[in-house]
Amino acid sequence: MRRLLPVVLLALAVGGLNGCAWLRGKDNVEPPAELPEFEPRVQLQSLWERDMGAGIDAQFLRLRPAVDGGRVFAADRKGKVSAVDAASGKGIWETRTGIAVSSGVGVGDGLVLVGSSEADLVALDWNDGHEVWRTTLTSEILSVPAAGNGKVVVQTVDGKLAGLNAADGKRVWVLDRSVPVLSLRGTSSPVLVQGAVVAAFDDGKLAVLDLERGLPVWETGIAIARGRSELERMVDIDAPPQVWGGTIYVAAYQGRVAAVEGNSGRVLWSRDMSSAAGVGVDFSQVYVTDDSSDVWALERGNGASVWKQDKFQRRALTAPVPFGEYVVVADFEGYVHLLARSDGAIVGRTRVDRKGVLATPVVDDDTLFVYGNGGKLAAYKIRGAGD
Repeated sequence: MRRLLPVVLLALAVGGLNGCAWLRGKDNVEPPAELPEFEPRVQLQSLWERDMGAGIDAQFLRLRPAVDGGRVFAADRKGKVSAVDAASGKGIWETRTGIAVSSGVGVGDGLVLVGSSEADLVALDWNDGHEVWRTTLTSEILSVPAAGNGKVVVQTVDGKLAGLNAADGKRVWVLDRSVPVLSLRGTSSPVLVQGAVVAAFDDGKLAVLDLERGLPVWETGIAIARGRSELERMVDIDAPPQVWGGTIYVAAYQGRVAAVEGNSGRVLWSRDMSSAAGVGVDFSQVYVTDDSSDVWALERGNGASVWKQDKFQRRALTAPVPFGEYVVVADFEGYVHLLARSDGAIVGRTRVDRKGVLATPVVDDDTLFVYGNGGKLAAYKIRGAGD
């Protein structure tokens, strides 16, 4: 049976999620870094905040919200899925699905999708939230379902990648991959691009498949398992790949950060770097949160280092998200940090949820959306420190 293992450092760093005090004994792992002092240059101006329910309900879940068509969609662990107006935070609809939600929200083809720990996949209508269909897959769903071109694609923790009919949820194809004996608790989310599926797996492989039939187009290894123990051999890719200009950017735990040519699978460049949180990409740089919670900026064209921000070690940072001239990360205590895109300097900070933030923030145009572990959803814009 496959065993799921949260990263030890992350599990320790987020111990405060359940209100536990940090244990400072001589045998303990070094505690998270204290918040660094800095000179604020910009502020995150709160537009609105809204209680969306139970949040992750003391589970280690990244329930990332989705933004689509002027709406924000979020789900809580107890099965409530809600739609709110992105500009005002005003509620539009909410639906109680009755499932133990374990995935972030997926949106596409007029559907809002969530998965559960019991392998349920539920599709709701984008307009009013009524249930369109539900189906049972083969295992827990931690990935965000993707939808487009008449298909829904979802990956389960037992290594299966399934393509379903968006109209009724019936399975069209299934790709069955073997999974390692030991794995981090997480599953990469598939990405749909121009009739293809970009998917990453717990064995460190990245693949592109035909969306219609699920047939592999190419596959390449991002990380190779090494070492004698199962722990040493873990090479999961848990964060979703990022696609920009025909190139796929991806990071593996105990592996590499790499840029891969989308048409062929050829590795354009790679860097030895371990990351379970994942990457963010903009027009010139790739941003990586490594497993020490150091944030890196790399040249998008060749992977060369631009800067490194090392003041957040062991704070269990989310993946970095480009936001205008800045990069956003959130941490286990619920703080959101703004870094300058040019040099990584800390330029802004705010606290969203005292129970922490596990879900990577979402940027839509000039607005940042953050969903805290306690169920608080907040929207922000940037303003100068003196405004």
